[in-house]
Amino acid sequence: MSYNPPLPFSESASNKEFQVDCIAVDQPLGRFFVASIPYEKLIEITYADTRRIEEEENGFEKLLGIQRRVSENRLKELHQYVNTYDACFPTAVILSIPENCIEYDEERKKLRIFEGADVFRDDQRVEYNKIAKILDGQHRIKGLEAYVGDKPFDINVSIFVDLDPASEAYIFSVVNQAQTKVNKSLVYDLYSLATSMSPQKLCHQVAIALNETKGSPFENKIKRLGVASLKTEPVAITQAAFVEALLKHISHPHAKAVEDRDLYMRGKKPKKPSDSELRKMIFRGMMIEDRSIELTDTIWNYFEAVQNRWPNAWNSEDKGVMLSKTNGFMALMRFMKDIHLEKNKIDQLMSKEDYLSVLKDVDLRDQDFTVDNYKPGSSGEGALYKDLRKALE
Repeated sequence: MSYNPPLPFSESASNKEFQVDCIAVDQPLGRFFVASIPYEKLIEITYADTRRIEEEENGFEKLLGIQRRVSENRLKELHQYVNTYDACFPTAVILSIPENCIEYDEERKKLRIFEGADVFRDDQRVEYNKIAKILDGQHRIKGLEAYVGDKPFDINVSIFVDLDPASEAYIFSVVNQAQTKVNKSLVYDLYSLATSMSPQKLCHQVAIALNETKGSPFENKIKRLGVASLKTEPVAITQAAFVEALLKHISHPHAKAVEDRDLYMRGKKPKKPSDSELRKMIFRGMMIEDRSIELTDTIWNYFEAVQNRWPNAWNSEDKGVMLSKTNGFMALMRFMKDIHLEKNKIDQLMSKEDYLSVLKDVDLRDQDFTVDNYKPGSSGEGALYKDLRKALE
């Protein structure tokens, strides 16, 4: 992919100001500016006005700030993400800058941003590191503090000038309330479009193969995009649940899956797993050694054994029967790992008969797999897993 140079950017000798090309945008709220700023400069001039309580002189408390506190878990993910091969922040960071820190040259379409001072009021001075208040994007900016790549990382920004606190809060609320969380099954489905291999794409391919192959124990049981089923349709396993359960046996935790994908994007492969890694991720070698057919076959064999052991429960379309629904599937996937460890078949294909030799010792009948016995969600999954484990104990 060819690299397009960023919008022209220039910095003063004092390093306390810079200017960028920009576009003025007029909307009902008023005018704001769209520009591209190098990530280093963005880090230097921005700050987050975090929600807090302050006590006033008369003893009453006052609530200030609009930003939520930074999530350490989210920050850890972003520190890893910004250094991946194809890191990208396509949506704008939204900033609020006081009038005495910004000048717009309409003829040249240039925006000058600088440390501000008001000649009439000392208390209106704005230090360089407090020029721009973040209205949206504080996690992205904090994440960029860990960027160590050698490529430019410019961020598109929307800059509002001299907003009052009420307008800042309004923009913050509109941006965050309007966002719709992307369905996780759709995210995994889109991995199929990637040209390079990744753990996510591999698990997606296994899910699709099992869902669309005639005679598979999963035939038409996996909801491709994870959307709610019609009341006339049987409840099935979501694609997201399938992919995430299989990922735990291949590339886990999430940071490992991100790292693996990044290696494949760079034309490399993850290193051969150690014995201790294989005890945690029993099919990791199948991914690294391109044994995707073997991986698909072993998942097929295991769930065909489940289908043979409890045919009525597995094939039931009754919403009150949970074995072939998401929480039943998740418990069975956890138990699959235990079987491979018990049989010393780590990273190996097992036959249907191998699995049946264990499942026949599970003291559960078809009629036991009800939502009354195993509640929907993680509690029901955990209870079923505990009962399955008894066969090995």
